[in-house]
Amino acid sequence: MTKSPSTLGIILFIATMIVFFVVYFFFSGINYFDISLKANAFVLPILYAGAAFWSVKSYWNNHRVVSFREAFKRAFVPMFIGGILSVFSMYVFLNFVDTDAKKLLNYQYVTRQKAELDKEYNSAKKILKHQKDIDELEQKYKEGLERFNPELIKDKDMLTASHFSGYFAAILIFYVVLSVFFGAFFRTKTLHPETTNQE
Repeated sequence: MTKSPSTLGIILFIATMIVFFVVYFFFSGINYFDISLKANAFVLPILYAGAAFWSVKSYWNNHRVVSFREAFKRAFVPMFIGGILSVFSMYVFLNFVDTDAKKLLNYQYVTRQKAELDKEYNSAKKILKHQKDIDELEQKYKEGLERFNPELIKDKDMLTASHFSGYFAAILIFYVVLSVFFGAFFRTKTLHPETTNQE
């Protein structure tokens, strides 16, 4: 059975929110940010790519001729609907429903950035031999630490409307690239009339 792209988009939205709330209810502790990051990096792309593939494939199975435009639309529309509804819902939830979860994510984001800065500094320090290079590394490390001044990070917010817009813009590129691939792969290669009339 071929579902409409908009119906599949709603199904994707529901599935995305299930993933979001599973992480929220079961992993909102010391690893909340890391697990959220992994879910966004691995689980959701597979979910969206699978839904896009199923959308195009089910349509392709039931139609003799499929244009690039139709295949692109069948892949893109479900992902776009599911994605934009999910991003908006997460923004509303974190900014207006559970602001403590938002504070936790922001804190863990800053903590992770600081840990990565320390890791890079310690790794580089082990391999540098010349004092000039070591002094330059120390200076850059001190400059990096200034970004984590308590006064600077107390109002740091990575979950604002502008940040969410940026996230969605990046996700949109993924949707377009994937849809172009499915559009090219599933489009029907039509035969020219003169070719079909040849014996």
